[in-house]
Amino acid sequence: MASDRPAFWNPAEQGTAPALAKLSAPAAARNRDAILAILREILPAQGLVLEVASGSGEHVVHFARSLPGLVFQPSDPSPQARASIAAWVVEADIANIRPPLALDASAAAWPDIAPDAVICINMVHIAPWSAAEGLFRHAGEGLAAGAPLYLYGPFKRPDCPLEPSNAAFDASLRERDPQWGLRDLSAISALAEASGFAAPEIAEMPANNLSLTFRKR
Repeated sequence: MASDRPAFWNPAEQGTAPALAKLSAPAAARNRDAILAILREILPAQGLVLEVASGSGEHVVHFARSLPGLVFQPSDPSPQARASIAAWVVEADIANIRPPLALDASAAAWPDIAPDAVICINMVHIAPWSAAEGLFRHAGEGLAAGAPLYLYGPFKRPDCPLEPSNAAFDASLRERDPQWGLRDLSAISALAEASGFAAPEIAEMPANNLSLTFRKR
Protein backbone atom coordinates (compact mmCIF):
# COMPACT_ATOMS: atom_id res chain seq x y z
CA MET A 1 0.00 0.00 0.00
CA ALA A 2 1.18 3.50 -0.78
CA SER A 3 0.92 4.54 2.88
CA ASP A 4 3.60 1.97 3.76
CA ARG A 5 6.16 3.60 1.48
CA PRO A 6 8.66 6.30 2.49
CA ALA A 7 7.76 9.92 1.80
CA PHE A 8 9.02 11.55 -1.37
CA TRP A 9 12.46 13.06 -1.20
CA ASN A 10 12.68 16.82 -1.71
CA PRO A 11 16.21 17.54 -2.95
CA ALA A 12 15.71 21.25 -2.19
CA GLU A 13 15.66 20.38 1.51
CA GLN A 14 18.99 18.56 1.35
CA GLY A 15 21.24 21.56 0.78
CA THR A 16 24.11 21.77 -1.70
CA ALA A 17 25.59 18.58 -3.11
CA PRO A 18 29.13 17.98 -1.84
CA ALA A 19 31.25 17.83 -4.97
CA LEU A 20 33.69 15.35 -3.48
CA ALA A 21 30.89 12.87 -2.76
CA LYS A 22 30.00 12.49 -6.43
CA LEU A 23 31.43 9.44 -8.15
CA SER A 24 31.50 9.11 -11.92
CA ALA A 25 31.36 5.94 -14.01
CA PRO A 26 32.27 6.69 -17.65
CA ALA A 27 30.33 3.64 -18.84
CA ALA A 28 27.13 5.12 -17.39
CA ALA A 29 27.22 8.02 -19.84
CA ARG A 30 27.86 5.64 -22.72
CA ASN A 31 25.10 3.13 -22.04
CA ARG A 32 22.37 5.12 -20.29
CA ASP A 33 20.39 6.03 -23.41
CA ALA A 34 20.46 2.50 -24.81
CA ILE A 35 19.23 1.19 -21.46
CA LEU A 36 16.61 3.93 -21.22
CA ALA A 37 15.18 2.88 -24.59
CA ILE A 38 14.58 -0.61 -23.19
CA LEU A 39 13.15 0.73 -19.93
CA ARG A 40 10.64 2.84 -21.84
CA GLU A 41 9.30 -0.39 -23.35
CA ILE A 42 9.20 -2.59 -20.25
CA LEU A 43 8.42 -0.34 -17.28
CA PRO A 44 4.89 0.64 -16.29
CA ALA A 45 3.77 4.22 -16.87
CA GLN A 46 3.50 4.77 -13.12
CA GLY A 47 4.74 3.02 -10.01
CA LEU A 48 7.82 2.42 -7.91
CA VAL A 49 11.05 1.15 -9.48
CA LEU A 50 13.71 -0.35 -7.22
CA GLU A 51 17.24 -0.11 -8.57
CA VAL A 52 19.58 -2.65 -6.97
CA ALA A 53 23.29 -1.72 -6.89
CA SER A 54 22.82 1.86 -8.08
CA GLY A 55 26.54 2.62 -7.93
CA SER A 56 27.39 6.25 -8.61
CA GLY A 57 23.74 7.28 -9.07
CA GLU A 58 24.18 8.62 -12.60
CA HIS A 59 21.83 6.05 -14.10
CA VAL A 60 18.96 6.63 -11.68
CA VAL A 61 19.13 10.40 -12.17
CA HIS A 62 18.98 10.00 -15.95
CA PHE A 63 16.10 7.52 -15.80
CA ALA A 64 14.08 9.53 -13.28
CA ARG A 65 14.47 12.71 -15.30
CA SER A 66 13.35 10.91 -18.47
CA LEU A 67 10.49 8.93 -16.86
CA PRO A 68 8.72 11.44 -14.59
CA GLY A 69 5.66 9.24 -14.10
CA LEU A 70 7.74 6.75 -12.11
CA VAL A 71 9.26 6.97 -8.65
CA PHE A 72 12.76 5.51 -8.35
CA GLN A 73 14.24 3.91 -5.25
CA PRO A 74 18.04 3.65 -5.58
CA SER A 75 20.04 1.35 -3.32
CA ASP A 76 23.60 0.21 -2.74
CA PRO A 77 25.48 -1.60 0.04
CA SER A 78 28.34 0.92 -0.15
CA PRO A 79 28.13 4.10 1.99
CA GLN A 80 30.37 5.84 -0.55
CA ALA A 81 27.99 4.94 -3.37
CA ARG A 82 24.97 6.11 -1.38
CA ALA A 83 26.67 9.44 -0.71
CA SER A 84 27.36 9.77 -4.43
CA ILE A 85 23.75 8.95 -5.31
CA ALA A 86 22.54 11.62 -2.89
CA ALA A 87 24.96 14.17 -4.34
CA TRP A 88 23.89 13.51 -7.94
CA VAL A 89 20.20 13.75 -7.00
CA VAL A 90 20.64 17.01 -5.10
CA GLU A 91 22.53 18.54 -8.02
CA ALA A 92 19.89 17.39 -10.52
CA ASP A 93 17.04 18.66 -8.31
CA ILE A 94 14.76 15.74 -9.17
CA ALA A 95 11.83 14.97 -6.88
CA ASN A 96 10.86 11.48 -8.12
CA ILE A 97 13.87 9.76 -6.54
CA ARG A 98 13.78 8.51 -2.97
CA PRO A 99 16.75 8.57 -0.58
CA PRO A 100 19.16 5.71 -1.33
CA LEU A 101 18.71 2.56 0.73
CA ALA A 102 21.47 0.43 2.24
CA LEU A 103 20.67 -2.83 0.48
CA ASP A 104 22.88 -5.86 -0.07
CA ALA A 105 21.38 -8.09 -2.75
CA SER A 106 22.55 -11.21 -0.93
CA ALA A 107 21.02 -10.23 2.41
CA ALA A 108 18.48 -12.54 4.01
CA ALA A 109 15.91 -9.73 4.19
CA TRP A 110 15.24 -6.69 2.04
CA PRO A 111 13.34 -3.53 3.02
CA ASP A 112 9.58 -3.90 2.53
CA ILE A 113 8.96 -1.40 -0.25
CA ALA A 114 6.64 -3.28 -2.67
CA PRO A 115 8.22 -2.27 -6.01
CA ASP A 116 6.37 -2.40 -9.31
CA ALA A 117 9.64 -3.19 -11.14
CA VAL A 118 13.23 -4.01 -10.25
CA ILE A 119 16.27 -3.02 -12.31
CA CYS A 120 19.88 -4.08 -11.80
CA ILE A 121 22.67 -2.82 -14.05
CA ASN A 122 26.19 -4.28 -14.16
CA MET A 123 25.99 -6.05 -10.81
CA VAL A 124 25.84 -9.84 -11.12
CA HIS A 125 29.33 -10.18 -12.63
CA ILE A 126 31.04 -8.03 -9.97
CA ALA A 127 29.48 -9.72 -6.96
CA PRO A 128 29.38 -13.25 -5.54
CA TRP A 129 26.80 -15.63 -6.99
CA SER A 130 24.86 -15.24 -3.73
CA ALA A 131 24.03 -11.69 -4.84
CA ALA A 132 22.33 -12.98 -7.98
CA GLU A 133 20.51 -15.58 -5.90
CA GLY A 134 19.30 -12.91 -3.50
CA LEU A 135 18.28 -10.59 -6.33
CA PHE A 136 16.03 -13.17 -7.95
CA ARG A 137 14.69 -14.57 -4.68
CA HIS A 138 13.64 -11.20 -3.27
CA ALA A 139 12.39 -9.84 -6.60
CA GLY A 140 10.38 -13.02 -7.05
CA GLU A 141 8.82 -12.56 -3.64
CA GLY A 142 8.12 -8.84 -4.04
CA LEU A 143 6.92 -8.40 -7.63
CA ALA A 144 3.38 -8.98 -8.83
CA ALA A 145 2.55 -11.23 -11.77
CA GLY A 146 3.71 -9.66 -15.03
CA ALA A 147 6.06 -7.19 -13.34
CA PRO A 148 9.59 -6.93 -14.78
CA LEU A 149 13.00 -7.66 -13.35
CA TYR A 150 15.55 -6.06 -15.69
CA LEU A 151 19.25 -6.94 -15.87
CA TYR A 152 21.94 -5.34 -18.02
CA GLY A 153 25.52 -6.41 -18.51
CA PRO A 154 27.83 -8.89 -20.24
CA PHE A 155 26.88 -12.57 -20.10
CA LYS A 156 28.16 -15.89 -21.40
CA ARG A 157 25.83 -17.58 -23.86
CA PRO A 158 25.66 -21.32 -24.63
CA ASP A 159 27.50 -22.37 -27.79
CA CYS A 160 28.69 -18.80 -28.35
CA PRO A 161 32.37 -17.98 -27.77
CA LEU A 162 33.02 -14.88 -25.71
CA GLU A 163 34.06 -11.81 -27.63
CA PRO A 164 37.75 -11.03 -26.99
CA SER A 165 36.90 -7.94 -24.95
CA ASN A 166 34.47 -9.85 -22.76
CA ALA A 167 36.89 -12.76 -22.36
CA ALA A 168 39.59 -10.36 -21.16
CA PHE A 169 37.11 -8.64 -18.85
CA ASP A 170 36.00 -11.97 -17.40
CA ALA A 171 39.60 -13.00 -16.74
CA SER A 172 40.40 -9.69 -15.05
CA LEU A 173 37.34 -9.97 -12.80
CA ARG A 174 38.20 -13.50 -11.71
CA GLU A 175 41.77 -12.42 -11.01
CA ARG A 176 40.49 -9.65 -8.74
CA ASP A 177 38.03 -11.95 -6.96
CA PRO A 178 37.45 -15.65 -7.74
CA GLN A 179 33.76 -15.19 -6.87
CA TRP A 180 33.32 -12.62 -9.64
CA GLY A 181 33.06 -13.13 -13.39
CA LEU A 182 30.64 -13.12 -16.29
CA ARG A 183 27.63 -15.31 -15.60
CA ASP A 184 26.25 -18.01 -17.84
CA LEU A 185 22.93 -16.93 -19.32
CA SER A 186 21.64 -20.47 -18.84
CA ALA A 187 22.46 -20.34 -15.11
CA ILE A 188 20.80 -16.94 -14.74
CA SER A 189 17.72 -18.18 -16.60
CA ALA A 190 17.53 -21.29 -14.40
CA LEU A 191 17.79 -19.12 -11.30
CA ALA A 192 15.01 -16.91 -12.64
CA GLU A 193 12.75 -19.87 -13.37
CA ALA A 194 13.27 -21.24 -9.86
CA SER A 195 12.29 -17.83 -8.49
CA GLY A 196 9.02 -17.66 -10.42
CA PHE A 197 10.03 -15.78 -13.56
CA ALA A 198 9.40 -16.58 -17.21
CA ALA A 199 12.22 -17.01 -19.73
CA PRO A 200 14.01 -13.72 -20.45
CA GLU A 201 13.32 -11.32 -23.26
CA ILE A 202 16.82 -10.71 -24.63
CA ALA A 203 17.98 -7.58 -26.43
CA GLU A 204 21.44 -7.08 -27.90
CA MET A 205 23.11 -3.94 -26.57
CA PRO A 206 26.21 -1.94 -27.50
CA ALA A 207 29.69 -3.08 -26.45
CA ASN A 208 28.75 -6.78 -26.29
CA ASN A 209 26.22 -6.36 -23.49
CA LEU A 210 22.72 -7.78 -23.14
CA SER A 211 19.43 -6.56 -21.74
CA LEU A 212 17.49 -9.31 -19.98
CA THR A 213 13.86 -8.73 -19.00
CA PHE A 214 12.32 -11.36 -16.75
CA ARG A 215 8.56 -11.22 -16.12
CA LYS A 216 7.09 -12.59 -12.92
CA ARG A 217 4.77 -15.49 -13.67
